[in-house]
Amino acid sequence: MQIYSNNRTIIRISPAKNMVKIHPDKVFTVDSSAGEDKISPYLTTGKESFTIWMRSLVFHSKGCTVYDSKGNLIYRVDNYNSKSCSEVYLMDLFGKILFTLRQKKLRLFKSWEGYNSTGTRFRLRKNFKISPRGSSSSYKVVMVPRRANDDQQQSCYKIVSRKSIFTIEDGSGRLMAEVKKKQSSIKSLDLGKDVLTMMVEPQVDHSLIMGIVIAYSLLKCKL
Repeated sequence: MQIYSNNRTIIRISPAKNMVKIHPDKVFTVDSSAGEDKISPYLTTGKESFTIWMRSLVFHSKGCTVYDSKGNLIYRVDNYNSKSCSEVYLMDLFGKILFTLRQKKLRLFKSWEGYNSTGTRFRLRKNFKISPRGSSSSYKVVMVPRRANDDQQQSCYKIVSRKSIFTIEDGSGRLMAEVKKKQSSIKSLDLGKDVLTMMVEPQVDHSLIMGIVIAYSLLKCKL
């Protein structure tokens, strides 16, 4: 069965596997270059859109499923069955682990740490600062040096949450990604709160962004 939403959104149900697929039908053009095969396959060259479905395709498993703008399954989290799980894996379509996410406890506060096989590590925790009028809340993402004695200055990112929208910014305030509830152009069709749109800016590693989004969702107990 297929449900079309003004040629922009498709909901596909596969009777054989009883799996639901929700993704944007519109394809965003991406600039190509001669050295494309030499750069990271996760680095955006143009502004890219992803659809995050906060459910696992594996029966009796918790997690999420992520599609690119062409409707291809690109990321998945479906390897745990409890919201209190302290270790979660972000995988690609074939089950290769891209980021391992572990819950850390610092005194009374919880944080999540993510790392991959190339040595990229980050730590996500809530900023305990009172925002004006309580209009927003923020979370700090610190990139951890590969070695304990590394003199390299730590880079930081920030997640700013405003109601149903949250953004990821770098240390200078440049927007890297925005995540919000996916809207359908058909008023009578509600995709639900667990279907999100993630827009990633050019020259950004969207695997790192996805790792941060998963860690944020785990910290907020939304995954």
